[in-house]
Amino acid sequence: MAWLELREGGWDRGAATFAVLGAADGALLGAVRLSWVDRADGLAMIGYWTLPAARGRIVATRATRAVTSWAFETADARRIEIAHATGNEASCRVAHRCGYLPEGTLRDSHRYGDGAYHDEHLHARLAADPEPADLAGGPMA
Repeated sequence: MAWLELREGGWDRGAATFAVLGAADGALLGAVRLSWVDRADGLAMIGYWTLPAARGRIVATRATRAVTSWAFETADARRIEIAHATGNEASCRVAHRCGYLPEGTLRDSHRYGDGAYHDEHLHARLAADPEPADLAGGPMA
């Protein structure tokens, strides 16, 4: 898949992009990217997206939880941050369901496709934080 080939070797450059594929057909549903902000300090950022057909199916939540666990358990992350546009309620729900606590608003922090800078909400999770409950309310298995 050309999309994956473009991301080959990304970990050596400070980021790992994980494709989110459908279990039944292997179709691309979205992606999760973990990028180092300060690798020596264990500080990373995570971002995610899903195709419109995959939205509402907790695809981003499941994938972000998996990459978060991998980053803490295998990649030696200490703190992972999520920043999303203040109006993006779906990304905010994903962050909350993945155990990322809200920390505030970053003013004019990111230039989006419209060319303007926008405010973002900042969420973070520490390696020492408890695992979030599963979507049914119990602990994650």
